[in-house]
Parts: sequence; C-alpha cells; structure tokens
Amino acid sequence: MSHPYRSALYIPGSKPRALDKARGLPVDVILFDLEDAVSPDEKVTARATLAAELGTGGYGHRLRVVRINGLDTQWGRDDAKAAHTMECDAVLLPKVNSAADVDALAALTDKPIWAMMETPLGVLNAAQIAAHPQIEGFVLGTNDLAKDLGTRHRADREPLLSALQMCLLAARAHGVVAVDGVYNAFKDEEGFKVECEQGRDMGFDGKTLIHPAQVAIANAAFAPTEAEIDLAQRQIAAFAEAEAAGQGVAVVDGKIVENLHIVTARATLAKAKAIAEGEGQ
Repeated sequence: MSHPYRSALYIPGSKPRALDKARGLPVDVILFDLEDAVSPDEKVTARATLAAELGTGGYGHRLRVVRINGLDTQWGRDDAKAAHTMECDAVLLPKVNSAADVDALAALTDKPIWAMMETPLGVLNAAQIAAHPQIEGFVLGTNDLAKDLGTRHRADREPLLSALQMCLLAARAHGVVAVDGVYNAFKDEEGFKVECEQGRDMGFDGKTLIHPAQVAIANAAFAPTEAEIDLAQRQIAAFAEAEAAGQGVAVVDGKIVENLHIVTARATLAKAKAIAEGEGQ
C-alpha cells in the first residue's frame, strides 16, 4: 500500500471556499461529496463547481475521491458521467448492496471505484463487492448502517462490530483499502481519539472525517509510532542476522520473530515512508 489513508475528509462539492481550503489541509484523502452534503436544488451546480475546482488542481499528494449520488436517483448517472471526466482518482458509490451495483457504475466509468458499505445487504455481500475488479476501497457508512440495523449509540460500538469486521475481512481478502466510519461529535476530541484507536487496532487504514479539526488526531492514530518504527527496524535487522547464520527465527525483546513478523515490519516502514513523503510535498 503505497499511499496512506489515515484521514479521509468529506468536503461538499457545492462550496468553492471549502474546496479551496482543502488544498492546504494535511489530509491523505479528500472525499468530494455530491451526495449527502449537497441539497437537491444545488446538485447540478455542485457537479459543475467540483469539476472546475478539480480541473484547477493544487491538491498535491491527496487522493481525490468523488462521491456521487446513487444511480437510482435522478442525479446519479449524470454524476457518474461527469466524474469520469473529472481530475479525480476514484469514484465513491453510495449504498452498495451487491457487485451488480458496482457493475452498473463500471458501465459508466473505467476509473477505480470505492464502495460505501452502509447497508445490511451490502455488509452481507462484502466479499463479492470487494472481489469486483474495479473496487479499490471500502468506506464504512456507520450512520446509515446503524439506522438500518436499529442500533443504539454506544461508545464501544459493540452493536456494529460484526458488520465492521465483515467488511474488513472482505477488504483484506481482496487487497482493498478499508476506511472506518465518521465520528459525529467533532468537538469531542477524547471520544474521537478512542474511536480512532479502536479502528486502528481492528485493522482499518484510516478514518472518515466530517470536520478539519479531526485531521490531526486521525493522522496520529493511524500512523506508525516511533516505537513501532524502531521495533520494525530491529526485527528486520535481527531476522537478517539469523538468516545469515542459517536460522529460521530471531529473538527481539524476548519474543520470537519469524518471517510473518518481517512482512508486518516492512509494511510498517513502508507506511511511515509514504507518510513522510506525502507530508514533504
């Protein structure tokens, strides 16, 4: 995974000022939104506004993902056709229920497709969706999913954990990026930090954000720590030394280090390098 996905910030496609401000934010991914963040009477003009802003450029290393309206709406197909010609890296399809939904969008664009995983049927079909050749990312839509499931809000998100894990399993099985859902109370920094750490510990690549104030916490939570980088470097060095001596395992800090640990260690260093390179741009 050459690009980091620690922070994925939603930006309304209808607001030129917000679109311009996003050029200077230290986010890894910008989710340019033509769906929920845009009112019905602004959707057509938002499409043109977003196309013009993306054409101007200036977003640097940030991955540019355009969330269109559903293809079952009056705006979806025109959104998809417009996004196909926009200067963006991927198209995000809301409320994906099956691979057939992805096929419908793939008929309109050859750009990489990201899927909003936010319905019970979509979660149940996560594996087939992740296996689609054009799918490159999952975005968890936890608000819609909680609504459809009828769950109550809990700080530990226990009612949603099975769904989160099913999507994550599917993503990992097929090499797809997986970004955790939003945290609504954007002024609650401590609660947001805890939820970021939970998502990171589960294995998500990053967190979707609703406010720029959340960026720094997400970036820190989903980045390798100095201790993790140091351990990775020492594991790689110790394992190389063990191999040179004809041994299949090494010992670091009193723990066995095998080849599988080296795979993780190299991934940690690669992620740290990608983050450093992105922040240097």
